[in-house]
Amino acid sequence: MAGASLAGTALTDKDGEFRRKASQFRNWITKDGEFQPEKGRYHLYVSYACPWAHRALITRNLQKLHDYIDVSVVHFHLDDNGWRFITEAKDDDSEGTIDHVYHLDRLSKLYSKANPDYEGRWTVPVLWDKKKETIVSNESAEIIRMLGEFEVLTGHKVDLYPEELKSEIDELNAWVYDNINNGVYKSGFATSQTAYESNVVNVFKYLDKAENILKDKYEGKDDKFYYLIGNHLTEADIRLFTTIIRFDPVYHQHFKCNIKMIRHDYPFINTWMKKLYWQNEAFKSTTDFDHIKKHYTTSHHSINPYGIVPLGPIPNILPL
Repeated sequence: MAGASLAGTALTDKDGEFRRKASQFRNWITKDGEFQPEKGRYHLYVSYACPWAHRALITRNLQKLHDYIDVSVVHFHLDDNGWRFITEAKDDDSEGTIDHVYHLDRLSKLYSKANPDYEGRWTVPVLWDKKKETIVSNESAEIIRMLGEFEVLTGHKVDLYPEELKSEIDELNAWVYDNINNGVYKSGFATSQTAYESNVVNVFKYLDKAENILKDKYEGKDDKFYYLIGNHLTEADIRLFTTIIRFDPVYHQHFKCNIKMIRHDYPFINTWMKKLYWQNEAFKSTTDFDHIKKHYTTSHHSINPYGIVPLGPIPNILPL
């Protein structure tokens, strides 16, 4: 699924349940296909706030694609007209950036450029093809895999989806996505008590499951790194990290996922998250807590009508 935080609860059904819609642009970059790896051909549109876009930023860094794929960042505030860009370039991109390709003011116009008849949501991330002037993909799960195709140009690849671990990664990704990644949204955007309670209890049921996986692997050990699957970093770590890093600063209070906190109640998840953040620059440099907190708390008027940004937790992430 592609992802974007929402300005309201327009995607909440009559039963009070939030249901995310599927991505519509599903092309692939391959070395022998219509979209081939080329330096400077592709552009990534992201939000620092969105956990799905964050996946793509982390992977771009891990694959060392800074000189191959440029990035534009939408402003942290999402309104009823979707994501927007700042209009003047600044040295500090904490609020967002200009659209470096077309200088558009709205992401929606990029979608219209790709397909004038497009009627879906204007989500991030977007992987844009400057040569064909169209969207390659707005599906984050697929974008992070196709970024590995640039190995033919860079000679570098972090194999985040190794052949021998694919089935295990797919199985973990499935329940993490439905119950944790999207589970916090289903809790936060619920418009009935029943929908909220069933979803929030489920979030913590599956956080318990993730905690037990890490506990079984690392209890009593002083490993330098913690990983969910195997003995090295995989996309499963990236996909869970982008939710967990937002959990205490945002989801705990803003989405009412307040049964437990990561820092106090999940020691193994907390250690795993801290090691990824503090020991891997790809995770730390792409995490902007101010942008994240400002986005959620100023964009969701149905949840936080006055747009007040909480000061805590302090710190956003504990030291190792």
